[in-house]
Amino acid sequence: MNGRTGATTLADSATGNDNSVTMWNEPYLETCCRSALHRLTLVGRPGRPDGLKDGPCLARLRGMGLAQQRADGRYELTEAGTARHAREVLKRSA
Repeated sequence: MNGRTGATTLADSATGNDNSVTMWNEPYLETCCRSALHRLTLVGRPGRPDGLKDGPCLARLRGMGLAQQRADGRYELTEAGTARHAREVLKRSA
Protein backbone atom coordinates (compact mmCIF):
# COMPACT_ATOMS: atom_id res chain seq x y z
CA MET A 1 0.00 0.00 0.00
CA ASN A 2 1.34 3.43 -0.76
CA GLY A 3 0.68 6.69 1.08
CA ARG A 4 -2.70 7.11 -0.62
CA THR A 5 -5.34 5.09 1.14
CA GLY A 6 -7.10 2.61 -1.07
CA ALA A 7 -4.27 2.30 -3.57
CA THR A 8 -1.65 -0.35 -4.02
CA THR A 9 1.62 0.34 -5.84
CA LEU A 10 3.10 -2.41 -7.96
CA ALA A 11 6.71 -2.36 -9.15
CA ASP A 12 7.86 -4.07 -12.34
CA SER A 13 9.40 -7.14 -10.70
CA ALA A 14 10.34 -8.80 -14.01
CA THR A 15 12.80 -6.07 -14.97
CA GLY A 16 13.62 -4.79 -11.52
CA ASN A 17 12.48 -1.32 -12.58
CA ASP A 18 10.48 0.75 -10.16
CA ASN A 19 7.96 1.92 -12.76
CA SER A 20 5.21 2.00 -10.18
CA VAL A 21 1.64 1.53 -11.27
CA THR A 22 -1.13 2.53 -8.89
CA MET A 23 -4.07 0.15 -8.68
CA TRP A 24 -7.17 1.09 -6.70
CA ASN A 25 -8.72 -1.59 -4.53
CA GLU A 26 -11.76 0.44 -3.45
CA PRO A 27 -14.85 0.72 -5.64
CA TYR A 28 -15.28 4.14 -7.22
CA LEU A 29 -18.05 6.29 -5.79
CA GLU A 30 -20.08 8.09 -8.44
CA THR A 31 -20.75 11.78 -7.78
CA CYS A 32 -24.36 11.04 -6.83
CA CYS A 33 -23.27 8.40 -4.31
CA ARG A 34 -20.64 10.72 -2.79
CA SER A 35 -23.43 13.28 -2.37
CA ALA A 36 -25.66 10.67 -0.70
CA LEU A 37 -22.77 9.76 1.60
CA HIS A 38 -22.39 13.43 2.52
CA ARG A 39 -26.12 13.80 3.16
CA LEU A 40 -25.91 10.87 5.57
CA THR A 41 -23.28 12.76 7.57
CA LEU A 42 -25.39 15.93 7.56
CA VAL A 43 -28.57 14.24 8.77
CA GLY A 44 -26.73 12.47 11.58
CA ARG A 45 -28.59 10.37 14.14
CA PRO A 46 -32.11 10.69 12.68
CA GLY A 47 -30.92 8.94 9.51
CA ARG A 48 -32.24 9.23 5.95
CA PRO A 49 -35.58 7.69 5.08
CA ASP A 50 -35.93 5.11 2.34
CA GLY A 51 -37.83 6.03 -0.82
CA LEU A 52 -36.10 9.32 -1.64
CA LYS A 53 -34.44 10.09 -4.98
CA ASP A 54 -31.07 9.00 -3.61
CA GLY A 55 -32.48 5.57 -2.66
CA PRO A 56 -30.41 3.70 -5.28
CA CYS A 57 -27.25 5.37 -3.99
CA LEU A 58 -28.13 4.57 -0.38
CA ALA A 59 -28.66 0.94 -1.39
CA ARG A 60 -25.26 0.94 -3.15
CA LEU A 61 -23.60 2.48 -0.09
CA ARG A 62 -25.23 -0.23 2.02
CA GLY A 63 -23.87 -2.88 -0.33
CA MET A 64 -20.39 -1.40 0.00
CA GLY A 65 -20.63 -1.43 3.81
CA LEU A 66 -20.60 2.38 4.04
CA ALA A 67 -24.19 2.67 5.26
CA GLN A 68 -26.69 0.43 7.00
CA GLN A 69 -30.45 0.33 7.02
CA ARG A 70 -31.97 0.34 10.49
CA ALA A 71 -35.04 -1.61 11.59
CA ASP A 72 -37.14 1.56 11.09
CA GLY A 73 -36.06 1.64 7.41
CA ARG A 74 -33.81 4.71 7.72
CA TYR A 75 -30.19 4.71 6.58
CA GLU A 76 -27.22 5.69 8.73
CA LEU A 77 -23.45 5.71 8.28
CA THR A 78 -21.21 2.88 9.37
CA GLU A 79 -17.68 3.42 10.70
CA ALA A 80 -16.37 2.60 7.23
CA GLY A 81 -18.73 5.21 5.76
CA THR A 82 -17.52 7.85 8.18
CA ALA A 83 -13.88 7.09 7.28
CA ARG A 84 -14.59 7.09 3.52
CA HIS A 85 -16.46 10.41 3.84
CA ALA A 86 -13.51 11.96 5.67
CA ARG A 87 -11.07 10.70 3.03
CA GLU A 88 -13.04 11.26 -0.15
CA VAL A 89 -15.43 14.13 0.56
CA LEU A 90 -13.64 16.15 3.23
CA LYS A 91 -10.16 15.18 1.89
CA ARG A 92 -8.83 14.32 5.35
CA SER A 93 -6.62 11.35 6.17
CA ALA A 94 -8.40 8.61 8.06
